[in-house]
Amino acid sequence: MTVTGLDPSVAPSGDGCVDCDAVGGWWFHLRRCAQCGHVGCCDSSPAQHATAHFKATGHPLVRSYEPGEGWFWNYETSELFDSGPELAPPVSHPVGQPTPGPAGRVPDDWARGLHQ
Repeated sequence: MTVTGLDPSVAPSGDGCVDCDAVGGWWFHLRRCAQCGHVGCCDSSPAQHATAHFKATGHPLVRSYEPGEGWFWNYETSELFDSGPELAPPVSHPVGQPTPGPAGRVPDDWARGLHQ
């Protein structure tokens, strides 16, 4: 069975938000595109790159890229799924990576930069 927006064989694009990394930004939590592996920052993060990726590509499904979380979100239907198919490893950023992250780029007043 083929599920639109899902390719479990694709590895994640890295340990952090690739778009934040490109410009020296920081993130709160991370989301992984279930179709192409793009790792972007969540909607609470200053730049909201995971949602921007969906809007630019139409890839509807993301999985949490946080250690210990396995839920999926469908941007097209605004549905949350407690679990889903296994994706290619790794399933989260490294456990030692801080939240918010990455280390060394998070401002002291980081909470002021979060979206509610």
